[in-house]
Amino acid sequence: MNKVPRPEPAKYVLFDVDGTLINAVENQRLVWRTWAKQYGLDPEEVYRTALRTRPLETFARVAPHCDPAECLAALHELEDEDVRSGIYVAFDGAAELLGALPRGSWALVTSNYEHRVRGRFARTGLPVPEILVDAAAVPEGKPSPAPYLQAASRLGAEPRNCLVIEDAPSGVQSGLSAGMTVWGVNAPVAVDRVHRHFASLREAAVDIIAFVS
Repeated sequence: MNKVPRPEPAKYVLFDVDGTLINAVENQRLVWRTWAKQYGLDPEEVYRTALRTRPLETFARVAPHCDPAECLAALHELEDEDVRSGIYVAFDGAAELLGALPRGSWALVTSNYEHRVRGRFARTGLPVPEILVDAAAVPEGKPSPAPYLQAASRLGAEPRNCLVIEDAPSGVQSGLSAGMTVWGVNAPVAVDRVHRHFASLREAAVDIIAFVS
């Protein structure tokens, strides 16, 4: 008697946002420079530190004598204003890629907050998926595996069937620690330990679509 072949498990794509789908580098630089000037700090030193650490860790290093809650509130105010008035551009091919993916096959996993992501997506014309895991959704952010594991759980997916698209070392580590396949995009040099590297999101698009097909 012939065995009925079992269907292949569904596969999913989990996207980082800033630096992966939306080019927010100059926005982030401007926000941190403005914040630094408010506190009388060297803008370039602050921005270099912010690239490597989370906000509270940044404050501890560059402004150890300041109230971290006050520092965070000032940063959030600047970031919210940037969402309202800043100039945002989606990476080449982002809209076409997201539009080509099957409904329910992808999610966003960001270290930012949902209202900012929605504001940026509205301004760039990108679609927002049903599942969006933001900084408020998990007790630990990237590089912890928690954000990507929560996204997989909400999708009903096994980690091994998930593809993470990232641009930064902390996000790559988060995806790898979650037991997922991780591809890097939008960088001239591959982030350490990614399974595949693409110089641009558009270059990766065909293979991303093939992963879930």
